[in-house]
Amino acid sequence: MAETQEFIATGRRKTAVARIRMTAGSGKIEVNGKSFEDYFPTVPLQNTVLQPLQLVKLTNAYDVSVNTTGGGATGQAGAARLAISRALLQMDANLRGTLKTEGLLSRDPRMKERKKSGQPGARKRFQFSKR
Repeated sequence: MAETQEFIATGRRKTAVARIRMTAGSGKIEVNGKSFEDYFPTVPLQNTVLQPLQLVKLTNAYDVSVNTTGGGATGQAGAARLAISRALLQMDANLRGTLKTEGLLSRDPRMKERKKSGQPGARKRFQFSKR
């Protein structure tokens, strides 16, 4: 029984989480059961997800199945990008230098700032009345 090798990785960005399964194939990408182009309709979002595969020239070598939750489209695309980068690293440790110089292996730590009590938002204040 010849089992195909499968690489599983997780990526996060803001409140979005992406779990991926990467197997050898023809380059088909599926996100939450939909085709990649349908789920991420704009070209910049598609390029974000494809960036690690294009960088190492393996765009048509692997099938990627992405399960993503939380956040918005941009956060989910960023999370998928990190997950794909981590899966590529599992596949071939020699790609580490290439991916690291492009900054694809570091999680973006920026998060939404919490709302503080006594004011309407994180930084905004209620209108001040002197008299």
